Amino acid sequence: MNPIKEIYKNKIVAVIRAEDAKEATEKAKAMYDGGIRVFEITVEHSNVLPAIEYINNLQGAVAMAGGVITAMSAQEAVEHGAKLIVSPVFQLNLAKYCLGNKIPHIATVSTPNEAYNAWKSRIPIIKIFPAKPMGQSEYIEDILRPMPFLNLMPSGGISLDDFKTYLDAGAIAVGLGRCLYKDASLKEITERAKFVLSKLD
Repeated sequence: MNPIKEIYKNKIVAVIRAEDAKEATEKAKAMYDGGIRVFEITVEHSNVLPAIEYINNLQGAVAMAGGVITAMSAQEAVEHGAKLIVSPVFQLNLAKYCLGNKIPHIATVSTPNEAYNAWKSRIPIIKIFPAKPMGQSEYIEDILRPMPFLNLMPSGGISLDDFKTYLDAGAIAVGLGRCLYKDASLKEITERAKFVLSKLD
């Protein structure tokens, strides 16, 4: 399964931050039951890594490792089954490592200049963060107007009610985080996932 193609196809990437693998898997499974299939699991804590293996064993699901800055962390994540590496920054050494090892890689940027440099470094999808404070969906439009060749995935502060505006502005996908699970039971998480997908339809 090609993770880049799955992002394009599914449009929604669930970004999960958790203290341990159990919390991450519970949230992911609740979202999976609601129809979400692409997950970015933030792995600042290595004890979260087993969640990636669990998610990848769900039929049709793709788990990516987020919050990765070093090549060593990337290698550890790949060993736990990560299909793609997501960095919270654009780090040239990490980009070179992933490219050299044929590991799909998403870099995170904030400005048009950073986005262009990431594209020049052959980053297939560029994450724009934090999307809401930078200007919401209008900011995506502003970046794409002179550079329509960029493949942007905004994340950060996007809500269940406005995520569609980012797709309408030209984003190839959106990253949804706390809005999917904050202050919610597992059943409510599933319902939020269903709601998101219903708005896509």
